[in-house]
Amino acid sequence: MSGPRRASPVRLLLGLSGWLALFTTLLPPADPVRVAVTAAFLLVCPGAATLLAAPPRVRSAADWPDRLAIAAFAVALSLAIATVTVVALFLAHAFTLGRALAALALLTSLLALLPVGRRPSAPGGHRAGPDGPGADRATDPRRRGLGPRAAVVAGSCGLLLTAACGSPSAVPGFTVVPQQAEAAGPSVPAASDQPVAPGPWHQVFRDDFNGQTLDRSNWVTCYDWNRAGCTNAGNREEQWYLPGQASPAGGSLVLTAERRATAGTDGKAYPWTSGMVSTGRASWNGTPLHTFTYGYFAAAIQPLQAAEGFFPAFWLIPAETRGTPPELDVAEFPGTNRFVDMNLHWGTPSGGDDRVGHRYHPVGGFAAGPRVFAVDWEPDGVTWYVDGVEQFKVTDPSIVPNVAMELILNLAVGYPGPPPSSVDSAQLRVDWVSVWQH
Repeated sequence: MSGPRRASPVRLLLGLSGWLALFTTLLPPADPVRVAVTAAFLLVCPGAATLLAAPPRVRSAADWPDRLAIAAFAVALSLAIATVTVVALFLAHAFTLGRALAALALLTSLLALLPVGRRPSAPGGHRAGPDGPGADRATDPRRRGLGPRAAVVAGSCGLLLTAACGSPSAVPGFTVVPQQAEAAGPSVPAASDQPVAPGPWHQVFRDDFNGQTLDRSNWVTCYDWNRAGCTNAGNREEQWYLPGQASPAGGSLVLTAERRATAGTDGKAYPWTSGMVSTGRASWNGTPLHTFTYGYFAAAIQPLQAAEGFFPAFWLIPAETRGTPPELDVAEFPGTNRFVDMNLHWGTPSGGDDRVGHRYHPVGGFAAGPRVFAVDWEPDGVTWYVDGVEQFKVTDPSIVPNVAMELILNLAVGYPGPPPSSVDSAQLRVDWVSVWQH
């Protein structure tokens, strides 16, 4: 009677390779050990494990021109599997290097450590073939062995697709609230700023933008790296922010983007100028106007109706470090009014930036008029709301920011792509901003 073969050292090494690559993410991003181990795993291991799990005639060197062809095929398979995983995670708006490596490590381990049974031998030491005496398709030992192997391969692929394509709600510590159908028509009343999260609460910040000029006790018109203007170079944006592009009008804050060549104080020329406000510093060495540690942050924002090429955002960044991570994106509209992105960024042990988020699609997109976007930031979790309805929640305290943060509203240009050539301006209107704390 034949029994399953023990896993060979090669199979064991393949089974552990992905977890070793995942472990090296604790090292700095440019560490040569991390780069070498991760590259070797991604280039070879998933494909090699797939070949080991294939029927014997596929993985046998005797049926191939030479071993080099098998190696090339393994690399091609590895790259294809890695590409599918990364693309699926991006489409699910849930890509991180750690998630991609974990999904690939799981698949590689399952494929590499599949039990491989011994095939019974025909009398005289010759293998029974499909053309031998008494052989038929139902009793071919190779076909019997393929059944459980194929089942495990299929299960492995299912696990991979689940990990890659599933929403963040499938990951411990994250919850996506089921989306309910809604009409795209009436917007919510602009005065509905009371926290819907459990209290008690008291209001610590409020601006209704009813004055003739911007309240300079509440707002500066640039990031902390203000030098008579600024931009966000990290996104390769096309605007240079200037104070005159942010002002009250008609009871709202109006951030105006214009296609106008503008010379930045960084020595570069920008094709657009635009507006933003922040509760941070007026200069690098200044003191932030307002910082907040935990609370309920809400704003009534009128999403752009012609949104292509523009990137409005309502978000929070650390006051002390003047940069991210961590970062709380209450509402981001990357070139669209069809959905809103809600994100939490946190720093990794290696100094990188990890992220989890959710994309909320209202039926028909966001119609003209104000919508209330809010986040409840607590020590043990973060919850996002649209018009008072919970949409997304993070419940892992280890990634929740615990530092004082500044509030920002801005209208960026050129992300994820430029506006159409026929568009020369855009205005983002914010009816009010409010912050509540316990």
